[in-house]
Amino acid sequence: MKKNRLGSSELMVGEIGLGCMSLGTEVKPAVALIHEALDRGVNLLDTADLYDAGLNEEIVGQAIQGRRDQVIVATKVGNRRIPGKEGWSWDPSKAYIKQAVRDSLKRLQTEYIDLYQLHGGTLDDPIEETIEAFEELKQEGLIRYYGISSIRPNVIREYVQRASIVSVMNQYSVADRRAEEEVLPLLEQKGISVIARGPVASGVLADSGAAKADKGYLDYTPEELHIIREGLSRLVTDNRSMAQTAIRYALAHPAVAAVVPGASSREQLLHNIAASESVPLTAAEINEIRELSPANLYKQHR
Repeated sequence: MKKNRLGSSELMVGEIGLGCMSLGTEVKPAVALIHEALDRGVNLLDTADLYDAGLNEEIVGQAIQGRRDQVIVATKVGNRRIPGKEGWSWDPSKAYIKQAVRDSLKRLQTEYIDLYQLHGGTLDDPIEETIEAFEELKQEGLIRYYGISSIRPNVIREYVQRASIVSVMNQYSVADRRAEEEVLPLLEQKGISVIARGPVASGVLADSGAAKADKGYLDYTPEELHIIREGLSRLVTDNRSMAQTAIRYALAHPAVAAVVPGASSREQLLHNIAASESVPLTAAEINEIRELSPANLYKQHR
């Protein structure tokens, strides 16, 4: 599998990673799926302390035992669960981040995290304090690099200007091109990589995603989504399905180092990984896809 450097870091990530959130809570099949991914050349595993109240990290931790040197572990922090309370609260404080990283390390059964990501963020956060926490964790050797997971251009801009982030995880697909206007050009200019999540738009752009398109996505109507699907179908080839075409679209932008589609079955996993071997999109095909959907969908999350 092709590997790309993640920003200015020494991390070389396979262009198809594995978004672990959709692995489920049954440990044995989830671990088997991760092992299959690693055997097929995937090396980027993306999880978060929030997923399944920490169980997802535990599953990843179990799966990487004996294979730690083959894996780039990415996890996230900032959503705090308070015992006895439903849901979680947002806490980007230095004290919480430095506490939470140790909990994640324990669940992941590892001495260090390759990429530690702030799981969100707002302009009201104590940003300097948050950055201090990540920088200190780097100095302590508990993390190698850090980034943020955000779709907010104003927040991303603050971290680009003030922090030594190497990556931004951003929702990006044919059906969500918001990042193309502001975020991707900025990150490309600054040498910061994008890890694209949701490249198949929650299954809307999958080959069997017509029923999901019927339910709508973001600000799109079902009718608009079916037009996008019809347009993508015209670009399907003998060795590139609709979902793989969508994945190749996200990978085509020079700012994108990797995509992290989720997978809950072996069939899905292998289909996603095969996108790495499918024919890249031509410039004409990329332009044709861009005619299908607008890039300026930012109405909130500024």
